[in-house]
Amino acid sequence: MSARQNIALALGLLVVLAAIPLLTSSRYVLGQFILFFIWFGVVTQWNLVFGVAGIFSLAQMMIFAVGGYASAMLAFHLQWAMWLTVIVGGCAAVVTSTVIGFATLRLRGAYVALLTLAIAAAMQALIIADTDCLSFETGTCITLTGGASGLSRFGDFGFRELLGYRSAVLGEYYLGLLLITVGSAFAFLIINSPLGHAFRALRDNSACAAARGIDRIKYQVMVFSLAGFFSGLLGGFYAGHFNAIGPSILDFSTLLFLLTSMIVGGVGRFWGPLAGCAAMMLFDELLMGLEEWRAVGLGVFTVVAVILFPQGIVGFLESGELRRIGSQLTGLSAQIHHFVKKAPGQ
Repeated sequence: MSARQNIALALGLLVVLAAIPLLTSSRYVLGQFILFFIWFGVVTQWNLVFGVAGIFSLAQMMIFAVGGYASAMLAFHLQWAMWLTVIVGGCAAVVTSTVIGFATLRLRGAYVALLTLAIAAAMQALIIADTDCLSFETGTCITLTGGASGLSRFGDFGFRELLGYRSAVLGEYYLGLLLITVGSAFAFLIINSPLGHAFRALRDNSACAAARGIDRIKYQVMVFSLAGFFSGLLGGFYAGHFNAIGPSILDFSTLLFLLTSMIVGGVGRFWGPLAGCAAMMLFDELLMGLEEWRAVGLGVFTVVAVILFPQGIVGFLESGELRRIGSQLTGLSAQIHHFVKKAPGQ
């Protein structure tokens, strides 16, 4: 699609999402939309690194967790307002992602994935092992990160006081919508700018790109830093929305769910994160009551989706394959109609 078509579609979708609270007042439904906003936002930024720039980093959830933990620790230990801690969390995520960008400069492909996965696992292990008490409150040991149980009850965005308990979710819904709107607009501008062309050139042929004067070190660190800021903001928003954060956010199952969302939607495609997250979350919701079969069902769905749509859902829709299938079905329908008309007794 052209840039104008993408913008028109995005504006239409924004209007629909803005109207959702007018159609339902269910706190559960709105809460699921908020969670969708968070995962969609994370996958959108990850898609810049993984899909557009072609860097096989698995550190995006760690960067997200850095933003969440930075926000939570400032709110919990220093009683800072969540609005301010979210910004600090985004800045902390930029620093972390920049360091990771430099650390992976000499690596390619699977080696980048292994290093970033190891860093994320090390962060989770350090958080769980945090048992040194900073203080005691009512006989309870208070650690810096909360250890294995995490941090909780450190405050929210103030929507409960402003809108009341039952309507607080509305404020968080529109705040989440604002974050993904800004983050998606940022990703769209990057993808369609000379910067995005440089990222794709390095992804497709780094030697040729370097020969044309594109500095790989500069652009690799840049894409990590740019994507890191919005991931950190979303981490802070996650902590404020749930009023809690723990090391389970770094579980491999969460990472795999988001990676699968990107692949199912279409790696490197602007609409891929939206389609992938929507498909995965919708299917996960349908399997909600199956308990132990839930993971199996998601796995089967992923395998089927990858086999049917090797370029992702968006890649399938953009390839013209849908029109070809439609024309084949139309032709088949015409043949059946012709056969029925010529059948005896007609």
